[in-house]
Amino acid sequence: MSEFEHETQSLGDFTEKAFLNYAMYVINDRALPHIGDGLKPVQRRIVYAMWAQGLNDSSKHAKSARTVGEVIGKYHPHGEQASYGAMVLMAQPFSYRYPLVNGQGNFGSPDDPKSYAAQRYTEAKLTKFAQVQLSELRQGTTDWAPNFDGTLEEPVTLPSRLPNVLLNGGTGIAVGMATDIPPHNLNEVATACIRLLDKPRSTVADLMEHIQAPDFPTGAEIISEQSDLLTMYETGRGMVRARATYEIEDGEIVITALPYQVSGSRVLEQIAAQMQAKKLPMVVDLRDESDHENPTRMVIVPRSNRVDVEPLMGHLFASTDLEKSFRLNFNVIGLNGRPEVKSLKDMLSEWLTFRTNVVLKRLQFRLDAINERLHILEGLLIAYLNLDEVIEIIRNEDAPKEKLMEKFKLSEIQANAILDLRLRQLARLEEERITTEQQELRAERSDLEKTIGSKARLKTLIKNEILADAEAFGDERRSQLVCREEAKAFSEKDLISTEPVTVVLSEKGWVRAARGHEIDPTELSYRSGDSFLSAGRGRSSEDAVFLDTSGRAYTQPAHGLPSARGQGEPLTGRLNPPQGASFVGFSIGETTQKLLVASDAGYGFIGTLGDMTTKNKAGKTLLSVPKGALALPPVPINNIEETLVAAFSSEGRLLVFPLADLPTLGRGKGIKVINIPSARVIDRSEIMQYLVVLGPEESIVVLSGKRTLNLKPSDLAHYRGERARRGLKLPRGFQKVDGVSVA
Repeated sequence: MSEFEHETQSLGDFTEKAFLNYAMYVINDRALPHIGDGLKPVQRRIVYAMWAQGLNDSSKHAKSARTVGEVIGKYHPHGEQASYGAMVLMAQPFSYRYPLVNGQGNFGSPDDPKSYAAQRYTEAKLTKFAQVQLSELRQGTTDWAPNFDGTLEEPVTLPSRLPNVLLNGGTGIAVGMATDIPPHNLNEVATACIRLLDKPRSTVADLMEHIQAPDFPTGAEIISEQSDLLTMYETGRGMVRARATYEIEDGEIVITALPYQVSGSRVLEQIAAQMQAKKLPMVVDLRDESDHENPTRMVIVPRSNRVDVEPLMGHLFASTDLEKSFRLNFNVIGLNGRPEVKSLKDMLSEWLTFRTNVVLKRLQFRLDAINERLHILEGLLIAYLNLDEVIEIIRNEDAPKEKLMEKFKLSEIQANAILDLRLRQLARLEEERITTEQQELRAERSDLEKTIGSKARLKTLIKNEILADAEAFGDERRSQLVCREEAKAFSEKDLISTEPVTVVLSEKGWVRAARGHEIDPTELSYRSGDSFLSAGRGRSSEDAVFLDTSGRAYTQPAHGLPSARGQGEPLTGRLNPPQGASFVGFSIGETTQKLLVASDAGYGFIGTLGDMTTKNKAGKTLLSVPKGALALPPVPINNIEETLVAAFSSEGRLLVFPLADLPTLGRGKGIKVINIPSARVIDRSEIMQYLVVLGPEESIVVLSGKRTLNLKPSDLAHYRGERARRGLKLPRGFQKVDGVSVA
């Protein structure tokens, strides 16, 4: 048997136990704040160490290195950088709503909070606000625990007079959990506490009459919906959206406040990157004019006074950190020592319980001190009433304390107090002073006993102290709660210029776009064996929608089409039409543009350009083409009312009827335009060859070989009929139609 005792344990059990111990240590002793004072252990130790050093708000600043050394040497046995970083955070007015540390030197900037100088260069002391955490520390209000090596004691929590856990908030990542508590306004939190003291059954909605939303130290706007904020405060989890504020000065946009924890230099980089990528053509300059008087002043210069500022800022809100969402997670160490996510009401109720216990301890501590003092005064009064005997005993007895205790029935404490008297205190006036002090202390004791024994008096005392602190340290809300529309970033179309373009499609499916509307597409050069098919005039910001013979529609942005300086590019290099299909035509314009879509089987309907639009390279089925038939080029429509449709068959038949007789559909086969037997369509012996729309005063020019036929409105009346009829034959010599146009 070995001389050393040992324990056998499985690796799994050991690992599980070790991990759980580590997790609980991180949760309770490092990452999460306590609901009582709202501080993590390192923050509490820093504040206490500075207080113990006498670095209060009225003292001189001391080197930060001195405080950090005190903290890590006596209370927090971790890296000095972790302690110094925590101290810097409590000194940054852009991080803490009500800073606890008054820093002197470089303690970072909103652009880079971690750009602070080394601890040997900076100095610090406590702020006046820190007294709400510490003023009652030595009044029996907190429990004390040994420090890490057992040589000193440190407070378990500080006796905070205000709910610092909400006022300054905090963030932390533990094992399996995290906390994200935003800062709040002191005046609002104080009134909510008083509301809860007066009406303990108040709901979260009632408390939100006072605490509207978080209040960030950097200002900006909170744009979350009221319903979202209510859900957030009820559950203890949610998101808060904050947006920068801006003003217009001499046509320039001046950003005056940024969301919490947003770097101004980072925002400038984001905007500059978009300008460089030509995604902000309406912005010509960007300046940072921030200085000591104006901590946030970033200037955006629009290209001209005609630039609409609201859409521009909406784009920047959506695409940069000028608008940011913050996670909220009210996860704190409760009075039971366990982490828990709490609602707003639970947070305030539990803190008020903590505060009530602190006040009771303080009152009881004072009451005990008064009773102890009265006990001593009773002994002193006996001594003054029997002064000669007391002096005689002290002068002649070897054990005067025991003799005094026996002679006058005194306690040891009273006897010691008599023996500690100085000669100059043996004057006659001392008796009167003792009597006066007794009366004052008895009156104070009576008042304390009444307060301790009365919930109403205790509640009133707590309310008055909260109001006094709010009066001393409260200020106006910085982050205004504003209803704003959701920000939208510019689309690719919004960012391009809207210049006129002419899109040209060849018979072989080659496409190109020329600037302006003056170009004659028939005069352009085409590849050998290719020729002009179709052209359309539109704007560079619009989409060109192409239709193939199978009835599928495809979309290409006009500004992305190849230049007409060359012969263009094949659409098949950009799109994926079915095998054997070819492009028959296209249309360009607004998405509301109406089109007449039809197949040469004689079926058609009215659609819109928006119905044809798709981002899919394989296109979308717009027109269901009957067996053996092909799609015809789409025909633009300006007005349905009083517009006529003229359908020509390959057999030389013409049918004219009102366009309004055709239905408006999103997709499908349509209905009969002109009656062509399906068998003839299948064998291609007869098809609907041409389809045009025209106004009541317009004419149609029919081309047959080298001859032309001009059908005036009076002539077209002869061919008017009901939709889906066979139509009438054209005059002899024009029954083979080679082309149709509207005059």
